[in-house]
Amino acid sequence: MTGIAPLQFIRGRRVKDAPLANTPKPVWLKVRAPGSANYLRLKQLMRGLNLHTVCEEAHCPNIGECWHHGTATFMIMGGVCTRACGYCNVTHGPPSALDPQEPEHLAAAVATLELAYVVITSVDRDDLPDFGAGTFAAAIRAIRSRRAECRIEVLIPDFQGQEAPLRAVRAAGPDILNHNIETVPRLYRVARPGGRYQRALDLLDRARREAPAIPTKTGLMVGLGESLDEIVDVLRDLRRVDCQILTVGQYLRPSLAHLPMDRYYTPDEFLEIKRIALELGFGHVESGPLVRSSYHAHEQADSYERNAASIASAP
Repeated sequence: MTGIAPLQFIRGRRVKDAPLANTPKPVWLKVRAPGSANYLRLKQLMRGLNLHTVCEEAHCPNIGECWHHGTATFMIMGGVCTRACGYCNVTHGPPSALDPQEPEHLAAAVATLELAYVVITSVDRDDLPDFGAGTFAAAIRAIRSRRAECRIEVLIPDFQGQEAPLRAVRAAGPDILNHNIETVPRLYRVARPGGRYQRALDLLDRARREAPAIPTKTGLMVGLGESLDEIVDVLRDLRRVDCQILTVGQYLRPSLAHLPMDRYYTPDEFLEIKRIALELGFGHVESGPLVRSSYHAHEQADSYERNAASIASAP
């Protein structure tokens, strides 16, 4: 990958709000601006309960569609992250104290919206002794007590590779456990300097081996300068740890302070990645320009369960 700004500049976010050049995007990346009545209602509810969503923080291109249908990915433990990944638009810095009422506020929002499926993610909280695992577990339990029929997916950080926090989240009983691999090993130093590629694989491996009833899921973004061979190597690594659900989407540069985008992948290239991933044995693959880890998450889970049931019943 060429033209990468020095890491200190990327992580410093000194020009985070500086606009990118207004260059035309491919037609397959154009989406309608949000503004439906249900979108506005959900936004008002989030503010009233002092909740954060990754839909907003990460400038997700699907926010209008998802919020219109009354679904969202909740981001717990505040909107400030202790890490500064080169691709992520979430604010980096010293985070605020935890809100002890947040799990109940989240459960209230889920109950009010009568959600059947919810995704819970978080900023990295390397400042906390348990890295935030206790808040994940409390949120799962609070939702179960308010709306038992709601399925819960958690998109967790790596907990610095510690086993006890992962065990605490698993014990709370999520329906899907997700941790994003994000990119290929060669690009971790510039894209995800606080993370480790092998650490991410080890987390998915432990989660699957120690709780085989809970499907594991991961996400990969493309467009940072990786090759197809590198992508396939990652897919093989993920299957070696028996990861079942995969999402693949296009990286879009949030601002001049973030890593530059190498190129746009075409819809046909995303279909080819999906074909390869399914041949390698993933139970469900969502691969496309606008795909994000939580996009149509309930449909991903349904598809995986149908495929798993079909395989189990085969002679």
